[in-house]
Amino acid sequence: YSPKPEYPHSARQEGREGTVVLRVLVDEEGRSKSLEVNRSSGFEALDKAAIETVRRWRFHSARYGDKRVESWVRIPIEFHLTEAKD
Repeated sequence: YSPKPEYPHSARQEGREGTVVLRVLVDEEGRSKSLEVNRSSGFEALDKAAIETVRRWRFHSARYGDKRVESWVRIPIEFHLTEAKD
């Protein structure tokens, strides 16, 4: 489950675009246990929108043999004005 983030209205009006790279600790159940910005877009509104969205995502947990384990993943979230809805 991974819906796209909502484009922040203020960032859209200011013409801001960028890519946020998040580092996410996914637990054994496929939920985000910890999130941190690995590389900022340079705009706080875009970074926050990415974090808020990915926090609600559900993942397939990593496996070690037959056992589900938590693991870190990096996720790039791109914000492009051509994809923003009004």
